[in-house]
Amino acid sequence: MKKTLLRVVLVIVILFGSLIAYIGVAGNKDFIVPIPDNLHASKDPAVIARGKYLAFGPAHCASCHTPLSKKAEIDQGKEMPLIGGWAVDIPPGKFRAGNLTPDEETGIGKLTDGQLVRALRYSVNHNDKAMFPFMPFQEMSDEDMVALISFLRSQEPVKNKIEPTEYSLLGKALITLGAFKPMPPVNTPPVSVPVDSSIAYGEYVAHRVANCVGCHTERDLHTGKALGPLFAGGFKLPADAMSEGYTFITPNLTPDPETGIMGSWSEEAFIARFRKGRVFSGSQMPWGSFSRMSDPELKAVYRYLRTLQPVKNKIEKVAYAPGEKVPA
Repeated sequence: MKKTLLRVVLVIVILFGSLIAYIGVAGNKDFIVPIPDNLHASKDPAVIARGKYLAFGPAHCASCHTPLSKKAEIDQGKEMPLIGGWAVDIPPGKFRAGNLTPDEETGIGKLTDGQLVRALRYSVNHNDKAMFPFMPFQEMSDEDMVALISFLRSQEPVKNKIEPTEYSLLGKALITLGAFKPMPPVNTPPVSVPVDSSIAYGEYVAHRVANCVGCHTERDLHTGKALGPLFAGGFKLPADAMSEGYTFITPNLTPDPETGIMGSWSEEAFIARFRKGRVFSGSQMPWGSFSRMSDPELKAVYRYLRTLQPVKNKIEKVAYAPGEKVPA
């Protein structure tokens, strides 16, 4: 009986070890996505200026691609090279924002324009590895994509080595099972989008540039997939170094009159809130970047959010201090 039990245990151990080994190999697979060759960086000052506005404003590149110690300076409007340094630990792994300056050793200096576009539009990096869907730029317009990479190329190169992202066993398992894979555009990205205060432009910013929909939708932290209605809030952002130990739950942005922020805010109040900046210093929302958005752009986002289907989803509280009980 004991020998039989030992054999069973041994078989289980061997099978489990084999599974771990398989995941370790399969979870490091390459994703072969063609490198786009139709978009190229420009040296036109107007194009670079638009890219800079996106990077330090609605696209909030500066909020992640600068060291956490510089957060207050970014909030105050200081513009600095995007040298990387932000990191976050979630179940699929430890994700680090890279150096986006054109340094050839530690930045993007040796990457082609096509590789940069592929990373932003298809979530596949220059090593052919899948990137977790933190960046919502798959359907950013060609014009804005060119502006963004043009600005990145225009920066002074800064040598700042950032260790690569490390996937956990869970992250590798999700890649192996196909639950986590590159995210290509669902729709054909527009060539350009008129910048104005229209509902159409607000939809573009909220979905494809500022990623309002990404955080204000309940999501599975393992895969990034939406679990609840878009913009209805309820996404739990766990405590980390950036949040200063606070846990945040995103509010409902639909115009539900009882539970949605947009059900009671006026356009003037909406803009004023963005100009005010942070209430909680550890909030993961890039208030500093968003506070620099233009009035017409904020009006566009407000007008788009007001068109959403109202969803009744009461968020009792958005910030929980360290040690405070957080709803399950």
